[in-house]
Amino acid sequence: MGLSWQQGPLGRDPNGTFVTATPVPERVLYLEPLRRRMSVELGGSTIARSDDAVLLFEPARYPVAYIPLGDIADGVLQPTDRETTHQDLGNTKWFDVVGRDGQILKNAAWQHLDPPSQGAALRDAVAFAWRMMDAFYEEDDRILGHAADPYHRIDIRRSSRHLVVRHEEQVVADTDAPLVLYESGFAPRWYVPRADVVAEALHPVEGQTFCPYKGLASYYTIGDTRNAAWSYRAPFDEVARIADLVSFEPDKVTITIDGERLESVPGQTVLPHGPDRNLSVDEIGGIELVERATTASE
Repeated sequence: MGLSWQQGPLGRDPNGTFVTATPVPERVLYLEPLRRRMSVELGGSTIARSDDAVLLFEPARYPVAYIPLGDIADGVLQPTDRETTHQDLGNTKWFDVVGRDGQILKNAAWQHLDPPSQGAALRDAVAFAWRMMDAFYEEDDRILGHAADPYHRIDIRRSSRHLVVRHEEQVVADTDAPLVLYESGFAPRWYVPRADVVAEALHPVEGQTFCPYKGLASYYTIGDTRNAAWSYRAPFDEVARIADLVSFEPDKVTITIDGERLESVPGQTVLPHGPDRNLSVDEIGGIELVERATTASE
């Protein structure tokens, strides 16, 4: 979630409440230095690298990184005739982006020409369309999906609570050792070890979704209920504790924890995020190979 996306404090439907003497404006934009070295790749080479990028947080959008013009390679930005108006930041100029291999991406970068004084750091900086570039990096690590949000946090905790999952009258999972995943702004998600799940109750669904913080999620039908459960079969290292565990949707199956039903929290539906351009399944974590091997053995 982070600062401005979905239920974030600056999002359209915040999970919490600002305690202020005066009403908070409907739209609040926030700008801060990234304080990490960011690089942009296109056509097999680095077209921009900066230690002075800034992040713009805008309601209902992922954070966007802006890179100073002086840190962008010569000849990369090709001005176009296109100009638009941002409701908060004014006139916006667009550029075609030219890769070192000669490819030209139309309207793939933009610059706010005359932002208000509080947004002065954007005046001489450019943002690149994330999915149109080959890759973005912080130092030497590739950053997936969008600029990393420093306000997005995931905590995973062990629990000894008794968790039972039922689909109609069938017990699908029963465990005294679930893990609970707390992710900024979202309802807690409970994960069950595979040993405590009735394997034949899960039927793999074709297609996966991508989370920039956890990896690729695989989904399962239970009975006639599609996408009733999911699993990160080979998640990113940061969340390795949930690898191959199974989580269930409380609005599609019945989940009880110590005998009390777990209710679905309104407004907290996760919106799936598409992976980056030129990103192979193997780069995300070899999910496709893992899924095939598991399916073949079932």
